[in-house]
Amino acid sequence: MIKSCLLIFSFVLLFLSCSEKASEKNEQSQTTFEVIRTTSEASLVVLGTLQDAGSPHIGCNKDCCASFFENPDPLRKVVSLGLIDSKNNKNYLFEATPDISTQLKHLKHITASNKELPDGIFLTHAHIGHYSGLMYLGKEATNADSAPVFAMPRMKEYLETNGPWSQLVKNSNIAISQLKEGWPITLSSSLSVTPFKVPHRDEFSETVGFIIAGPNKLALFIPDIDKWEKWSSSIKEVISTVDYAFIDATFYHGDEINSRDISGIPHPFIIESMELLKDLPSEEKQKIQFIHFNHTNPVLNTNSDAFKIVIKNGFNVAKFGDVFDL
Repeated sequence: MIKSCLLIFSFVLLFLSCSEKASEKNEQSQTTFEVIRTTSEASLVVLGTLQDAGSPHIGCNKDCCASFFENPDPLRKVVSLGLIDSKNNKNYLFEATPDISTQLKHLKHITASNKELPDGIFLTHAHIGHYSGLMYLGKEATNADSAPVFAMPRMKEYLETNGPWSQLVKNSNIAISQLKEGWPITLSSSLSVTPFKVPHRDEFSETVGFIIAGPNKLALFIPDIDKWEKWSSSIKEVISTVDYAFIDATFYHGDEINSRDISGIPHPFIIESMELLKDLPSEEKQKIQFIHFNHTNPVLNTNSDAFKIVIKNGFNVAKFGDVFDL
């Protein structure tokens, strides 16, 4: 299906570890950064890089969380991308996270827009970090007026038939448009978004990734997936067809989780992805932006050996505020 998706795009476009010392993390933690206002016709901005529960993680007693309970890092936000259509003065959000309030404010700020809410929200699946931010569109918060939400069939049905999400639909706080695998949603004459299914824990909804097509470039967004070998498509082949690849990097390796059965959360480890992709040319490796980091993931510390190994091997670690022209 992913291959058929990419044919559609071509047609459309014809026009380490948690034991790191807290002091080390304080040294590498960036709490300020230069805000870059976008000037290109279309671009993506990284609005979050963390796994659903964020950092510090609830109930965490490890060194990787200790300092952040007392001194939170404002750049540690749950995984999200912003899509900026400067030509048409529109913004879109990928994922509705628990950090949606500050993420939308940042999206507004870097575009100098006067709009507080996006022109559309694309959801990948029904795990807490990816849709729970919708609650802030309800009457207890912003009381949005038919905010556009794009979701796959099971995700749409889940929101419509389960409270409190169904209240958002009943009160017209959100208006859900149904996505179809392999079918692009046209946002403008030069922007489209196409969903494709990926294997993941689908308790309440299917899980999708997205191809985001701009006037000049394509981006792949897969924040959650089970092991690469479970997918019917080849991640190597897919990377060859895009310009940016934001891919699941929840764990660096299995050893960082010592309180749960890692087989029950079968994300591709960063070390596995690097091994799988090690023979790619350097220009292909540079497309890759690892994203969706668990709070235990040592690459969150830019001084860690793990982070340095990723960079040395030719890959990238996504950072809050990064902007990519489309």
